[in-house]
Amino acid sequence: MSIIAFYSKNLLRLIALCANLLFGGVAFATITVADDTGATLTLAQPARRIVSLAPHATELVFAAGAGKQVVAAAAYSDWPPQARALPNIGGYHSLDIERIVALKPDLVIGWASGNSAAQIAHLKRLGLPVFLSEPARFEDIATNLERIGLLAGSAENANRAAQSFRTRIETLRKRYAAQAPVKVFYQIWPEPIMTLNREHILNQVLTLCGGDNVFGGLSSLVATITEEAVLKAAPEAILAPSEAGIRDNGLARWRRWKTLPAVAQDNLFPVNGDLLNRSGPRIAEGAEAVCQLLEQVRIKRASAQAAPRMPPRLRE
Repeated sequence: MSIIAFYSKNLLRLIALCANLLFGGVAFATITVADDTGATLTLAQPARRIVSLAPHATELVFAAGAGKQVVAAAAYSDWPPQARALPNIGGYHSLDIERIVALKPDLVIGWASGNSAAQIAHLKRLGLPVFLSEPARFEDIATNLERIGLLAGSAENANRAAQSFRTRIETLRKRYAAQAPVKVFYQIWPEPIMTLNREHILNQVLTLCGGDNVFGGLSSLVATITEEAVLKAAPEAILAPSEAGIRDNGLARWRRWKTLPAVAQDNLFPVNGDLLNRSGPRIAEGAEAVCQLLEQVRIKRASAQAAPRMPPRLRE
């Protein structure tokens, strides 16, 4: 090798080394993922300024290991606790567009069915990269974690979180899914009385635990029903979410119907709405609680069936 060639080769190595030092020793490749609506999102490099437009999206980003990159979040983003200190960009259904733009995010994570379609379209027209999250199944939560991890450059942490979530769900499935079914009414709102059908992710929680949603066949994802419909369905358990600021979750109204199986067996259960109503990784924790409650129902049922029955009193 000539002296000129030797120095030329080493000069190129020196230039490459300087470039690596200048840019932190990290070489970025273009990142392309599809969101839950099927839309494709491409980033030139991992996001460093993330705005979350819904509480469940905030939980997903933190769980994916990118919490330090979140610069603002929608109202009620209260988990994990450090999310409460984030600047508020309005309610998920009514966003402060000007404030979002002023934050100069390089990634916006929204809620496909919860955020205003017009406001999401506005953000996209302004050139902001938007990833829309809409987990409808347990597996969607895991893949959301993985995709957000790719977008935020925290894939290693996100993949671990996704696998941990899958493991918790599979553990519950093996333990409870084959148990004797329990007829369940899940009351998501007391007045008017509202419930959900089998397409809702919460129905997956019930099924996972061996529950049979008595209103699973309704055509609407979330539907308003009558008191008479509940009495006719005769659920063996009634679940209702308890959330901060809601003093009455509507369970007490059913106690006057003494012959309703859920009342007769004292199976009126408040559940943690934040765990179950948000399509984030904490739904696994909520599912564990629901499974334990339905197991209580089975134990009561078995005890009642095993109890000796008194013979009818003989006529005198």
